Amino acid sequence: MSVPSDPEPRPEEAAAPPPTLAPGATLLYRLVGFLALGLGILGAFLPLMPTTIFLIIAAWAFGKSAPKLRARLYAHKRFGPTLRAWDQKGAIPPRAKLAAVIGMGLSLVLVMLTATTPWVPMAAGVVLTLCALYVLTRPSA
Repeated sequence: MSVPSDPEPRPEEAAAPPPTLAPGATLLYRLVGFLALGLGILGAFLPLMPTTIFLIIAAWAFGKSAPKLRARLYAHKRFGPTLRAWDQKGAIPPRAKLAAVIGMGLSLVLVMLTATTPWVPMAAGVVLTLCALYVLTRPSA
């Protein structure tokens, strides 16, 4: 017995007009969107740089300022399903969870090896542990 999947968002739904914003706010949201998109693209090629979180931020910012750009992100062949899973269910794919936790662990090791005071790795350890717990407790896509 098959379970019906969530329907794909139609382009006209994903491209609903944004709320009316001041011109400066629209520009700021677009800048945030493009900056996050650029960082997400870098993250697709750099080993310890995250991708998904920056694409989620870009989709949020474009949702406020440029719905057509948000719709393009959601329609993307590779990143669209992950963005839709996060948007609809708060879900993170298991592979992304693993990559995130490994990246956080490696970051903590780097901080431990380079810190000059003991409180820096302790603080980083607490923050990264809380972040890892958040990622691991999200539903899987």
